[in-house]
Amino acid sequence: MLFLVFIDGLAKVLESIGVVTKFFADDVNVYLRIVKSDDCVILQKALDVISCWASDWQLKVSVEKCNMLHIGSCSVSYQYSMGHDVISHETQCKDLGVVITNSLSFKQHICECTTKAHRRANSILRCSVSRYNGLLVRAFVTYVRPILEYNSIIWSPSLVRDNEQLEKVQRRFTKRLHARYEKFIIQQTTSSVGFAKLGIAALAPIDLVFCYKIVFGLVSVNVDDFFEIRSVLGTRGHPFKTFKSRCSSNIRSTFFAERVINIWNSLPSTVNFSTLASFRRTIHNVDFSRFLKCS
Repeated sequence: MLFLVFIDGLAKVLESIGVVTKFFADDVNVYLRIVKSDDCVILQKALDVISCWASDWQLKVSVEKCNMLHIGSCSVSYQYSMGHDVISHETQCKDLGVVITNSLSFKQHICECTTKAHRRANSILRCSVSRYNGLLVRAFVTYVRPILEYNSIIWSPSLVRDNEQLEKVQRRFTKRLHARYEKFIIQQTTSSVGFAKLGIAALAPIDLVFCYKIVFGLVSVNVDDFFEIRSVLGTRGHPFKTFKSRCSSNIRSTFFAERVINIWNSLPSTVNFSTLASFRRTIHNVDFSRFLKCS
């Protein structure tokens, strides 16, 4: 809290320049839409302000950890710097644990998180003295599943190949357990979703829960920035359906506010919207596999 108060002055200065700034602890992200060369000058000015502010308050900026990521096509070329150091242009960067590429594809992030999950699952099997399968499964749910579900609202897979890559983590883990226990594992459920599938069956409910929180005002997010609630209530299904806009690119169609609409609007009447706990409980038995793309 004290650190946030400390850097509050920097946030106000950057806002006055005209750039979009996001802070999280000691991380600073600066965004700007580049249309002409003058926009590059504004962005460079923001970097100069950060450098001068850090120098005045005796803080050191880790320039080696800074990078510039261009998203989309841009005909303007500019070399950005911070102080006497040049900021490198990268095709991908990691922001709060999520790998973001210049094409907004999360294939690389899925590869990294599944690799990490495989290593942790192997460590559980190698280091555990007890061979009781129930204990091993609980360790998997506690220490491996969070890796595969972390920030999945951002990178949730839309392709079958990415979904199968996530599910492979569990298939490999269960094959190394006793055969008599495998059938029992498939029937188990975790705190949010069925243990049998790690892909769309696990990540789609996470999207739906966050969508529920936005629609019903349970998070500090403006619902109008994400969804347009339908005013016509004469259709079948639940009364909280949202309007589906037309997307001109595949990147936009896989964005959270777009991909979740079809799943949200197709929820059956058996889903209880009265409370968040009831909503979580009643979406467990809904099949989401039909929303996967085949390529």
